[in-house]
Amino acid sequence: MEINWGLIWPLIALQVVLMVTALLSLYKAETESVRGPKWMWVLIIVVLNIVGSIAYFVAGRREA
Repeated sequence: MEINWGLIWPLIALQVVLMVTALLSLYKAETESVRGPKWMWVLIIVVLNIVGSIAYFVAGRREA
């Protein structure tokens, strides 16, 4: 069975871009503008990959 890397690479790139963007956003955010502790969001973003990054952008940030 051969892996079709043409389909896998875009998903890996999407995962890395989302993770880096979420971590940078979290790093730059004020503590008061994040729901929950920052260390918890770092774990969620890193462990849950794409889902964790999306969860941070949807539920982790407070309204400005």
